[in-house]
Amino acid sequence: MPTVSAPGRVNLIGEHIDYHSLPVLPMAIGQRVTVHFTPIAGPRIEAIGAGGFPPRTFAWSPSIAPYESGDWGNYLKAAAQAVALRWGVRNGIAAEITGNIPPAAGLSSSSALLVAFTLALLEANSIRPTIGELMEILPDGEQYVGTRGGGMDHAISLAGRAGHALEIHFSPFHARPIPIPPAWAFLIAHSLRTAEKSSAVREEYNQRRFAGQRALHQLGFTSYRQNPSPELAAQLTDPLERRCFLHVVTEAARVRQAIAALESQDAPSFARVLNEGHRSLRDQLQVSCPELDRLTESALHAGALGARLTGAGFGGCAIIFTTHDALPAIQQNLIETFYNGDPTRIFPAVPSNGAMAAGTSSPS
Repeated sequence: MPTVSAPGRVNLIGEHIDYHSLPVLPMAIGQRVTVHFTPIAGPRIEAIGAGGFPPRTFAWSPSIAPYESGDWGNYLKAAAQAVALRWGVRNGIAAEITGNIPPAAGLSSSSALLVAFTLALLEANSIRPTIGELMEILPDGEQYVGTRGGGMDHAISLAGRAGHALEIHFSPFHARPIPIPPAWAFLIAHSLRTAEKSSAVREEYNQRRFAGQRALHQLGFTSYRQNPSPELAAQLTDPLERRCFLHVVTEAARVRQAIAALESQDAPSFARVLNEGHRSLRDQLQVSCPELDRLTESALHAGALGARLTGAGFGGCAIIFTTHDALPAIQQNLIETFYNGDPTRIFPAVPSNGAMAAGTSSPS
């Protein structure tokens, strides 16, 4: 049975700025969504999901009505719609979907599902696109489910490279792998609060995007890539617009600083950038939560160099920066002090290959 898989991701720095077409610095992780599929003659899609997700079956047409908000099948429909808009309706598939990316954790399980299912539909029809072609359809495709996000999650799930982070640019899409220094290590730790992006929380997420756009236009700019100065925030009278603007422009600078620290293997500077990033997400964008704040503080108290929430926020996970030598002790400390002995909520983040590793045009 043919198989495709796509990884989740952890974003090192560059949060809530990809939808403003600014560069970001994520890495793919070892946890993946896998689609085992059999081609079906005709435009029909059948899917079985592991882990208690109900089966989903629907006709593939140029315009597909969504399921109820929050239904996992909407990501399957998003993939089918995205493919149809670019390559037309083709033969469908019968698919069995498995995965080990923690859901609602800020690790892009939903985008990995969208990427993997899209690739399965294309592979079943002998269509082998480039990463650039996929990046033209996938970010808009995910807006089918109502999240007005950017293209980071799809890009890193497609193009991630083992042992590297990716400096990802948009409009036009370009990804540059940056080696992770051999002594550096990362942990992914769950805050014990889920990070749903549906209903009320999804609206909160979208609200920050639109506030940032309004702030930019009020200041007379057409793009954040024009590098507006943080001092211009004083001209904004709306508090949300001012805070969102400040986060975006300072986070863009932190991405540049983090890349420089990676390339020079400057661990203290990299740690400072992560810690400052969390404070901005907490105080300016206000997408953190008490659980994430306590987790990052606990990680630093345990000896981590840096820690911040990763993903959209509102719960989910933190990325913890340390060294390979110190990682086991920090992990064990958090298991005992934050997780009451439960070892399942914290694990190393291993930079891994994407679904189309090394820039090839076929699934891995």
